[in-house]
Amino acid sequence: MTSVFQRALGADFDRLHPRLRRRFGVDGSTDVGCVGTGVMERVWRGPAFTAPFLHLGALRHILFPETGVDVPFTIENYAYADSYRRPTLTFVRTFQVATHRRRRFDATMVYSPRRRVLVDYLGTHQHLAVDLHLGVDPAGALTIRSGAQRFRGGMPCPAALTGQAHLREWYDEPTGRFGIEVRVTNPLVGPLFGYTGSFTVQYVRPDRAPVPAAVRPLRENPGD
Repeated sequence: MTSVFQRALGADFDRLHPRLRRRFGVDGSTDVGCVGTGVMERVWRGPAFTAPFLHLGALRHILFPETGVDVPFTIENYAYADSYRRPTLTFVRTFQVATHRRRRFDATMVYSPRRRVLVDYLGTHQHLAVDLHLGVDPAGALTIRSGAQRFRGGMPCPAALTGQAHLREWYDEPTGRFGIEVRVTNPLVGPLFGYTGSFTVQYVRPDRAPVPAAVRPLRENPGD
């Protein structure tokens, strides 16, 4: 099974740093999963009036209002075929924002052959579908820019409710760590949420363990 990132990037997949090629090449065959552990040097959010929006998102594991520095972080990427038989890759990010509080930011990614785009289904119930535009920069880093967003059922999401995401992930040779920077903005109110930090990864072989139920969404969106 070809990974969803390899399908979406096409020939550009080979331009990624070799460590990124393995990480984003997780397809359920060679590696069923890739689990990263590290620290976000900074987790931030926009002005105080954005907090209610972020609190609402936290109910479905889509963004959250807490901020911090040196925040322990994990990311779980597992490949599997969903109930619609589509190759799927999980992106479950967990932030230890306080001693007794963890926040999750969940997504599952599916490639649409018809539209030739990677679709990011956000949250525990895949309420929101976001088209992703991928690229590879001259340093071999992966770049992602979010595009059109739709509610379940295909209804376009109003601009006032959207979060436009920009992500860059790279591999740092001197430290042997993956670096990541994420910034989410709204076209009306500006910066909403973001984080930057680094992590190391371990790969999960297909014969090691099944895909954990906890990383799968509670409901799947048939999408398009």
